[in-house]
Amino acid sequence: MNHAKYLSRTLIITTVSIVAITGYYGWELYAAYQYTLDRVIPQEKATAYPLATSSLTATQQSALLKIEDPNFYHHAGIDLTTPGAGITTITQALVKKLYFERFTPGIAKIKQTLIARFVLDPLMSKEMQLRRFINTVYLGPKAKGFEQAANHYFNRPFDQISDDQFLALVAMIIAPETFNIEKYPERNRARVARLKRVINGEYEPKGLFDLYYGRLDQKTQQNLPPLSYFESYYR
Repeated sequence: MNHAKYLSRTLIITTVSIVAITGYYGWELYAAYQYTLDRVIPQEKATAYPLATSSLTATQQSALLKIEDPNFYHHAGIDLTTPGAGITTITQALVKKLYFERFTPGIAKIKQTLIARFVLDPLMSKEMQLRRFINTVYLGPKAKGFEQAANHYFNRPFDQISDDQFLALVAMIIAPETFNIEKYPERNRARVARLKRVINGEYEPKGLFDLYYGRLDQKTQQNLPPLSYFESYYR
């Protein structure tokens, strides 16, 4: 095969691959768009959650977003530039639960990102997104959402927990088992102390993946989410 034929075949294969990939994701986005209009939004409007976004005080909401999604009210579903944001916004976290029966890194992450950017964020208001998040976020096997978590961990309704107790729950979001209030109270307290430094402006995340705000010991590093801890930030 001469050089010209090789280049021609390579171009054809590349073109066909691009068309196939574009078609696949185009169909996935169309299906997600229709599913969102037909099922997600109507169900969300009809759901009687225990908490409204107004159930969080201004201080609590500011703290939650500062840690979980600093640019939440300004990005379009994804944020790969804000220090401390990581690779998963609140919108993407909702996509993972709403559109996937089983989520694995790789191709699923691409699909998650595209749906967050082009489907869920345009169709679901930020207020509705945040309401769903605070009522469904996983905080342990017996605690889905902040209301259940307040009752389970502190034996009181959400509106009666202190700001420190709220931060103890926020500290668990990134890794509910690793920073579990009951199993690893010292780890949880140490993370809360770090969260406070960020919230108070005493610590500025050093990069996109600076999510722990300091070095963790080897045991704490076990079972952390992929691409969430880089010790190089803290050297």
